[in-house]
Amino acid sequence: MIMKHKAAAYVEVEETPYTRLCSTKKILTVNGQFPGPTLYVSKGETVVVDVYNKGNYNITIHWHGVNMPRNPWSDGPEYVTQCPIQPGGKFRQKIIFSVEEGSLWWHAHSDWSRATVHGAIIIYPKKGTGYPFPKPHAEFPILLGEWWKKDIMEVLVEFVQNGGDPQISDAFTINGQPGDLYPCSKSETFKLLVDYGKTYLLRIINVDMQDILFFSIAKHQITIVGTDASYSKPLARDYIAISPGQTIDALIQTNQPPGHYYMAARAYSSAEGAEYNNTTTTAIVQYNGNYTRSSPPFLPFLPDYNDTNASVNFTGSLRSLADKDYPVDVPTNITTQLVFTVSVNTLPCSLNKTCEGPNGTRLSSSLNNISFVNPKIDVLEAYYYQINGVFGTRFPSFPPFVFNFTADYLSLLLELPNKGTEVKVLEYGSVVELVLQGTNLVAGTDHPIHLHGHSFYVVGWGFGNFDKDKDPLGYNLVDPPLLNTIAVPKKGWTTIRFKTENPGTSLVDALPSRTSLYVGNGHGVHSEKWPNSKGTITTATSGHASMLKPLSMLGEFLSN
Repeated sequence: MIMKHKAAAYVEVEETPYTRLCSTKKILTVNGQFPGPTLYVSKGETVVVDVYNKGNYNITIHWHGVNMPRNPWSDGPEYVTQCPIQPGGKFRQKIIFSVEEGSLWWHAHSDWSRATVHGAIIIYPKKGTGYPFPKPHAEFPILLGEWWKKDIMEVLVEFVQNGGDPQISDAFTINGQPGDLYPCSKSETFKLLVDYGKTYLLRIINVDMQDILFFSIAKHQITIVGTDASYSKPLARDYIAISPGQTIDALIQTNQPPGHYYMAARAYSSAEGAEYNNTTTTAIVQYNGNYTRSSPPFLPFLPDYNDTNASVNFTGSLRSLADKDYPVDVPTNITTQLVFTVSVNTLPCSLNKTCEGPNGTRLSSSLNNISFVNPKIDVLEAYYYQINGVFGTRFPSFPPFVFNFTADYLSLLLELPNKGTEVKVLEYGSVVELVLQGTNLVAGTDHPIHLHGHSFYVVGWGFGNFDKDKDPLGYNLVDPPLLNTIAVPKKGWTTIRFKTENPGTSLVDALPSRTSLYVGNGHGVHSEKWPNSKGTITTATSGHASMLKPLSMLGEFLSN
């Protein structure tokens, strides 16, 4: 545990030896723990964390899904709200929990350090209040991650240098352990000890670097009651699909004959031809008492690795609780309409270099064809102190050129993005509708998206190209899920709505999903420094090819 209530904590980021898969290596940890310590707070509390970097690399810590009202300085993404904490350095973060209630997580937000630097955040209801469901007998964080035998920084350096996909992990993990199906792992498999006839709350968090995961428990139904620290209508399912960065609160009833039952997780991988980790991680739900157990434990059903319908149908079934105690406030009077394309891209290989991307290129990624370039100082500092030359404000509200985004065959000319540090300025108090349009450039795949500083309502999604006249007719404006992370479906689109009511810097993370998207986060900034201050959403820069349609044809295309 890091801390409780309004205490301050002193945490150390340090190298610690850990043994997995028959070999030992040093990994970056917080306070020597992997996964890292859990932070327990109650809704409305504020905690202070002093981070001391005793590791060998720059680090920042991000509080994923915590809105940080009017306190963007503590959000954590490097070169956006702060410069990284250098080895030997310290940084104090004030973490303000305002409207969040449920499960979130914290993690490193620099290079690939979050592979091992992460932990759960559990936000209890305010004192004197309770859950909107019967109080569970007990609750447990369930962190779904992965493990490389190789040093994680070697993995990073290798794929940044060669421009190809990162080496796939050697194992998936549940609470840091690979489970029975991997070598040298059986004795350390995580066990969830339960009593017969009880209800347990599982706080499931996907801390994986890239993969959407399917998760299930043998012979036990999972009832979802919350997502991304917001309560949802109870949804009973045999499995869940959970994106990188997403959290799901779920109840299970221990109503099966006493025994041992596997919980298991494996990858959903939609990118055709992309290598992926096809292994399965397991943990054991172990009933207390005397009985003759099955050997081996029962295995659960999990959808096939490429079952797109299983993934999107689960996510599309989520609904906000939307009752008198937990009402929704879905924005309706839209003042700012945005459309961002989310793409895998390629960049030319450097002279006299050999690259492992398609056709000898380097893989990249973009929003509206702009691949984000880290500045030399953080965007928030430059904005706050009016330092010129750090970022531009020309991020487009719509794709600068329009084509059939989800066609099976697209010109190679479309794959080249521009690179830059561009932001989108939004007025404080704007009511934003953002359509996230996936493209089939390079490799059509799902794209998990995370918005810093704001939660958003997912009012619609679909396959193909977004139709501005037809698709809004099917929006859910009654009880859409309130999330901070959502996967844009392969060859599809997702529409989110939110209000810009949190001045500061808001980052739009295009989290990678089975492609080497190292160069492609997007960002946003809102400031409270000056009167009539504005905000921004930073993303990447725009590409051009002579055969593309001009921006003026956007409305015509989207309506066809």
